[in-house]
Amino acid sequence: MDKEKIRELVEEIVKNTLQKAKHVPIAASNRHIHLSPEHVERLFGKGYELNKLKDLSQPNQFAAKEIVTLIGPKGKIQSVRVLGPARGSTQVEVSLYDGFTLGVKPPIRNSGDISGSESITIQGPRGQITINEGLICAARHIHMHTSDSESFGVSDGDLVQVKVDGSRGVIFSNVLIRVSPKYKLEMHIDLDEANAASIKNGQQGEIVAIEAKGQGSGG
Repeated sequence: MDKEKIRELVEEIVKNTLQKAKHVPIAASNRHIHLSPEHVERLFGKGYELNKLKDLSQPNQFAAKEIVTLIGPKGKIQSVRVLGPARGSTQVEVSLYDGFTLGVKPPIRNSGDISGSESITIQGPRGQITINEGLICAARHIHMHTSDSESFGVSDGDLVQVKVDGSRGVIFSNVLIRVSPKYKLEMHIDLDEANAASIKNGQQGEIVAIEAKGQGSGG
């Protein structure tokens, strides 16, 4: 094999490796709720602890057996899954379409950024609460392990573009990078976004551009 063919072969290998390194599995998140320990007790009873139904893709996170009902000014949504473990503040994540059903306008926010967000009433089997803030539509984002961020050349808080091929191919902008040694590589979008682009769980997206360098995801 001459030097020119060797060079072409090496370039092809490098190209394929780089292309593979930019691909991210996608998961569509249905409406769900994270509860504080206090609100777990108020909705399910004193001393109550969440029961695991199944593990989620992110390490140490799980879908609980418990469900609640969301009650808004114009409607309600039943059988909303609780995710565990319990966390510091209660946060309800719905789609914009769910907001129409409930009669509220959830702001598009990064997880943890609930200040000034929508109010909602939550009904459990043993009680009912109304939170003054905490209802959001989660902004699209990518969970990355620290090793992934290094190979992708991105940092926590960056905003990127992700291309998804298919019959309704699309490029998602303003996709937040969230980096932690506790995370597993996965992009999260909501059902509205997945349905609009005909995306199935596990489908691959490709990071095609960095739009902005961030200062951390903030939550």
